[in-house]
Amino acid sequence: MDSISDPPFEEAYKNLLNKTQNNCNDFHNDIEKFAVVEERELPMIDLSRLENEDEMVREECKFEIAKASQEWGFFQVINHGIPNDIFNKLKSEQEKVFKLPFDKKTKEDKFLQFSSGSYRWGTPSATCVGQLSWSEAFHILLKDVLGSSTQSNTLRSSIEEFATISSNLAQTLADILAEKMGHDSTFFKDNCLPNTCYLRLNRYPPCPIASPIHGLMPHTDSDFITILYQDQVGGLQLVKDKKWIAVKPNPNALIINIGDLFQAWSNGVYKSIEHRVVTNPKIERFSMAYFLCPSNDTVIESCKKPSLYKKFSFQEYRQQVRDDVQSLGSKIGLPRFLLF
Repeated sequence: MDSISDPPFEEAYKNLLNKTQNNCNDFHNDIEKFAVVEERELPMIDLSRLENEDEMVREECKFEIAKASQEWGFFQVINHGIPNDIFNKLKSEQEKVFKLPFDKKTKEDKFLQFSSGSYRWGTPSATCVGQLSWSEAFHILLKDVLGSSTQSNTLRSSIEEFATISSNLAQTLADILAEKMGHDSTFFKDNCLPNTCYLRLNRYPPCPIASPIHGLMPHTDSDFITILYQDQVGGLQLVKDKKWIAVKPNPNALIINIGDLFQAWSNGVYKSIEHRVVTNPKIERFSMAYFLCPSNDTVIESCKKPSLYKKFSFQEYRQQVRDDVQSLGSKIGLPRFLLF
């Protein structure tokens, strides 16, 4: 029996689940989509080398960051400067808010003084089981938290602490990736301000249904850089060499991945890779993600010519994604903006 804190997934998804279970071909096709070749560790990068006195050591670290961003679109970092107690405090507060009764969580925007619609669950636009996401999240605009004059609480202060340090890390990585493209640019500092970025708190409840359902459906991130902290349950998978691989959790590392905007800005050099989260039948999973995003009117333009992508504003990109999700059930993303 579901906890009173869990969203009503089975009730909301009843028709789609029945449709799939009654159609053997659909069921086996979905099983095939979930095939995973192996569990692998992402490239591991020790960021303490960026502070090394030896320039060769610093440059080697920067090279590894750029190489992983080109070849994987994902990598792990250790010695990243974010103390464990910040993660522990935020995870504790995260668990508390997700354990509230479902009907209270849907009203929690007002209680926590986040923007309306911060709490999200499932996939309202899903047209098939493959588009379902068995998860819930608080998608938080950091302008609602950082430097806010509204009354603080432990969750908000923990978010602010995590976001402030994550912002510095994301800016450092963005500057390194720009430098390796031959651009000593202030673009990211000028356009990706702390209050234009987002934080997402995720919970993946146990999924008892014997059917291939995603915790989070396959997607790419619509930002420049994502910084992810996850627990040890596992479930994150990504595409590598046209195959799904499972990412082995590492308790000491943060996961970094390249988003769509950086792929467009780098003219396809850095890769925004499709990834997903699979469900677990018995154990819940938590994660938190920081998204380095520009203001809506920021124009994204390839830094190398000839451009693969046409110029677009972040607002235009977000609107196109929303339109596609609404009409098709899933995101198309960068292919919409290819010039040829």
